[in-house]
Amino acid sequence: MAFFKDFKTFLMKGDIVALATAVVIGAAFKTIIDSLVKDVITPIIGVLTGGTDFTKKFISLDGEHYASLEVAREAKAAVLTYGNLIQAIINFIIIGLFIFLFLRAYEKTKKKEDPKPVAAPKGPTQEELLTEIRDELKRQNS
Repeated sequence: MAFFKDFKTFLMKGDIVALATAVVIGAAFKTIIDSLVKDVITPIIGVLTGGTDFTKKFISLDGEHYASLEVAREAKAAVLTYGNLIQAIINFIIIGLFIFLFLRAYEKTKKKEDPKPVAAPKGPTQEELLTEIRDELKRQNS
């Protein structure tokens, strides 16, 4: 029974709850970014590159020429789909850019919300300390 109590305590720690929250929000954020890349950015890149769909780019390793990637796969040909790598790199750069912009905006708002630093508690002045030292030396000498 102590095992379950310890396990429940572990799960309810603030760190675990914060981590779970971050994972859920991260998954939602990923969905938004994926849609932005797939539905907005990739078509724009396609227009800029003359309608090129990188995911359809491939090299057949058997020396045959295939009309499309689908035909090559149906023929069970060994293919290097280098276009998928290019598309993954483009997606990575775009996602990295948006995360950078998001975190940069977050940091700017965070700096504005920082409270004024609290003044250090005032201690004795130099004169008060010297007076205490003098009085202590007098007590020791008498």
